[in-house]
Amino acid sequence: MTTILHSILLWLLYLSSFYAFIPSLISRIFGFRVFRRGRSDTQFALTFDDGPDPHYTPRLLDLLRQHQAKATFFVVGEHAASHPELIQRIHEEGHLIGIHNYIHKTNWLMRPRTVRDQIQRTGQIIHEVTGVKTCYYRPPWGIMNLFDFFSKKERKIVLWSSMFEDWRSRVGAQRLTERMLKELRGGEVMLLHDRGTTLGADAHAPEQMLQALEVVLQEAERLGLQSVRVDTLMGGIIVSESQNKTQLQTPLKLWKRIVVALWLGWENLFHWVYHLRTASPEDPMLHFRSRVYHGARVEMNDGHVIQNGDPVIELHFDNQKLFELGVTSRSSMHLAIRMIRTMEQQLPDLARMVALEPELRSAKAIYGVSMINRGPEKFGFTIQELPPGPFSAASKVYLKLLLSVIHPAGTKRLKQRTEQLVPKMIAMPLDLLLERYGQHTMQVAATVEESRDESLLIEQDILPERN
Repeated sequence: MTTILHSILLWLLYLSSFYAFIPSLISRIFGFRVFRRGRSDTQFALTFDDGPDPHYTPRLLDLLRQHQAKATFFVVGEHAASHPELIQRIHEEGHLIGIHNYIHKTNWLMRPRTVRDQIQRTGQIIHEVTGVKTCYYRPPWGIMNLFDFFSKKERKIVLWSSMFEDWRSRVGAQRLTERMLKELRGGEVMLLHDRGTTLGADAHAPEQMLQALEVVLQEAERLGLQSVRVDTLMGGIIVSESQNKTQLQTPLKLWKRIVVALWLGWENLFHWVYHLRTASPEDPMLHFRSRVYHGARVEMNDGHVIQNGDPVIELHFDNQKLFELGVTSRSSMHLAIRMIRTMEQQLPDLARMVALEPELRSAKAIYGVSMINRGPEKFGFTIQELPPGPFSAASKVYLKLLLSVIHPAGTKRLKQRTEQLVPKMIAMPLDLLLERYGQHTMQVAATVEESRDESLLIEQDILPERN
């Protein structure tokens, strides 16, 4: 019995070695069926694993943009699903996105089918967000199994030529910088991490990576080295801007175009009659007007309230902009991400206008009624049900009619996820708007107002003129 058990264990060791250990060893040492290093003398590749991370990835993207550097992000599917707006930003800023499994788990501990499902699931998320299918793959910890070799035609496996233990805080920014500078040369594929939540990593380690990377990018510029995407270093073809431009995803019939044109024409008339203003004229999405609030008491999350008779700023979405986003988006997720990005740009513009105009600053809050009410809390809005009554019923009819006109799917959209097609009120205290989106402008406005008050006092001979 002991001999049989010993034989079984020995065969399991042989099989596991053949399945997992030997393929990883061969790929690491000999580079068999993987890409580890390029042949360029002037280009190198920065690659980032485990993200995206809501705190570190945006800062990393800012740093790369500052130095006009391109990189490759091997993303974990569950993180990509949680932060699709970061995936969209990575793509829009010209970086390459690859797959790093749906969860950060070694391929040694998964069946071939499970690995394939993890890769496909992550690839689908990336495709839904960006409209681009990726074939670039890096297994977690670079650990491969036998069947990864047979996927050569389906995907390109990318490892690295240098890594620096940047996932450990104890390395320190100074030592990490020295390690990276030592390996800074043409053809290098550098492994870094923009998230510190995986097994064995330190949560704050990406902070020191960002510090080191800034020095490395400065030195690369001095040496005439360029950070490029992995596919560029491999000699791949990058889709040109003309090929990558968003095209109309849903061709519209003539009658639909006529209905949309008439509706948008009526909306322009509404804007003119009620003197609606635009937060960003060059990219109109938010329109607004000052008015007195009439309605039930509204309690916002931070304790502020809107009561009958309070001055408010009433928001209106630009339906032409929504229509254009709808017909040029690749999926509902893509549409949602583009709307989030647009709002991120528009709210600071609105805050700037409010901060500089005393009449607008006297408002108690900004508010609006919309069926786009999933996600505004991300920006600081409170979402509330409309009190039952004629206004609520009329709003529901009007907004459903509007949706049937401007949504590419028309009336078909009204039959999908009907529980979401409920108009709700979104509101934000003006103080919160200025605090989150207009601090710098408020400082400028305070300085201008102080100067204006001082000039008035001088004119009235209350203060002496400055020499």
